[in-house]
Amino acid sequence: MKITVIGAGNVGATTAQRIVDKQLANEVVLVDVLEGIPQGKALDIYEATPVEKADVKVVGSNGYDETAHSDIIVITAGIARKPGMSRDDLMNTNSGIVKSCTAAAVPKSPDSIIVVVSNPLDVMTYVAYKVSGFDRRRVFGMAGVLDTARFRTFIAMELNVSIEDVSAFVLGGHGDSMVPLPRYSTVAGIPITELMSQETIDRLVKRTRDGGIEIVNYLKTGSAYYAPSSSAVAMVESIVRDKKRVLPCATYLQGEYGIRDTFVGVPVKLGRNGIEQIIEIKLNAEEQAALNKSADDVKKAIIKLAL
Repeated sequence: MKITVIGAGNVGATTAQRIVDKQLANEVVLVDVLEGIPQGKALDIYEATPVEKADVKVVGSNGYDETAHSDIIVITAGIARKPGMSRDDLMNTNSGIVKSCTAAAVPKSPDSIIVVVSNPLDVMTYVAYKVSGFDRRRVFGMAGVLDTARFRTFIAMELNVSIEDVSAFVLGGHGDSMVPLPRYSTVAGIPITELMSQETIDRLVKRTRDGGIEIVNYLKTGSAYYAPSSSAVAMVESIVRDKKRVLPCATYLQGEYGIRDTFVGVPVKLGRNGIEQIIEIKLNAEEQAALNKSADDVKKAIIKLAL
């Protein structure tokens, strides 16, 4: 198994480290345009492998020759979000970056699976999908896993319970129009609607939607990378180990949930071949309307792209 991570910033480097520590590949390649950065970070990660007892080769590169024959490509490249900047503000710059990365990587690894982490997530996944020409089962985005993790964290904090007992579901686009689903969110199987007031749930839902910018506002000069990298690696692990986990991922819908021709977060089964099944859960009218709005927001952003 060979995995390439494009983008050696905080998200990319931490993703590469977690992949190595979990021994999900025989070789990990870290790529970035900044000379010396991927080489230095890759060497640093490699030098930790004797301590971690992880028998994985780690390579840093400014080009794509070293990425040839990758099984999975994780795209994290792009500028980071800054205070006062919406995900849409990132779109024009990052779409060009993701386009060039995908165009360079795909010819070297035509049978790979692409996992997109770059923001604005749903639109960048669309860019990678269109540029790659891959089947939709082999191009998808990491967002729902992260948004769900944030929602689970806030629920556990609010109720002072073990995070292990908290399950949650967040659908829709990765941004202000994401759709947390309280009635599908539970603590030890008990719906959170039975454990807290609607006012509290609404507050936690809002905090989940604002989860990224909350961290940006704290850091001032950076954005989240520990939780995003963990979320991306959870998806990678399900693919590598053919675990067939059901995870919410940004997926190109073609009629599922009544939505067509756009990427939006929905639950999918992830296995060795990528998306093996798109799972359609029953939504009430309010939830479906929220998901439709989220999909429409992504579509409006995609229309602005010049691919």
